Amino acid sequence: MKHTKRLFLFAGYDKGGIIDSSLTMFVCALSKFGDVVLYMDSDCPPEQLEKLSHITLYAGGNRHGEYDFGSYKRAYNWARNNLNLSDYDFVYMVNDSVYGPLFDLTPYLQKMENQNTDAFGIAINPHHQSPHIQSWFIGMRQTVFLSDWFCEFLNSVRHHDDKGTITVLYEHGFTKRLIERNMSWSGLYKTPHRSVYNRIKHFYKRKMPFMKKMAISRHYGSLGAQVLYVLNHLSAPARNAIMENANRIYGTKYMETFLTRNPFKIMYRNIRYIIHKLLNEGL
Repeated sequence: MKHTKRLFLFAGYDKGGIIDSSLTMFVCALSKFGDVVLYMDSDCPPEQLEKLSHITLYAGGNRHGEYDFGSYKRAYNWARNNLNLSDYDFVYMVNDSVYGPLFDLTPYLQKMENQNTDAFGIAINPHHQSPHIQSWFIGMRQTVFLSDWFCEFLNSVRHHDDKGTITVLYEHGFTKRLIERNMSWSGLYKTPHRSVYNRIKHFYKRKMPFMKKMAISRHYGSLGAQVLYVLNHLSAPARNAIMENANRIYGTKYMETFLTRNPFKIMYRNIRYIIHKLLNEGL
């Protein structure tokens, strides 16, 4: 039986250039299914990148300001210059805007790859004007990753001050190029609007293997009960790795408040968010 060969192009970011246990957990999980080439949009000291040397083919990092697709570009170009890409059956672009994996990835990779589409992902946003594969976990067959257009697309990535522009040009732009070429694409979960951030408990109960980090800071912290539900259902090592990162990024005091079980504090945050929404968007 032929062994499936996968290459993961991993895009990371950490303000302090730190490789912590949540990132190591993620990369280690991927390394069990294929080769990993990682690039951080952060100035990472060599001693930090060294933490990943045993589970990656290459790990580099410097602050380039081109977000995830800028790191995908750098990881892809390293792979193109140092590997024979035609040896791989699938190439994935994965970033650390999520915590996980929360479940074993085996069935998810198998299901995506068995759909026989040119490209696929964990999540699809079925936007009525610009449906697209969400950029935090995209897989591709050789029809995509060996093509000239894909190489040109990644190497067109540049810095933009507006994150919305980046989303349209690159995240939406990748799927748009598939559509323009009549190539097929698919995903495991439909995540309309901002549901992938706002419905953490819903997607966890549907066995989505990742949780968006931004859920912690959205809606004035009113998503704490949903995140706590997920944390309470994880193994101790996974929960501890996530909390280590969250405490460092958001602060221990914030996380204690965010994950409170106090119904009055939860109600207060929800009311603040509803008032904010009414004042900014109306009824």
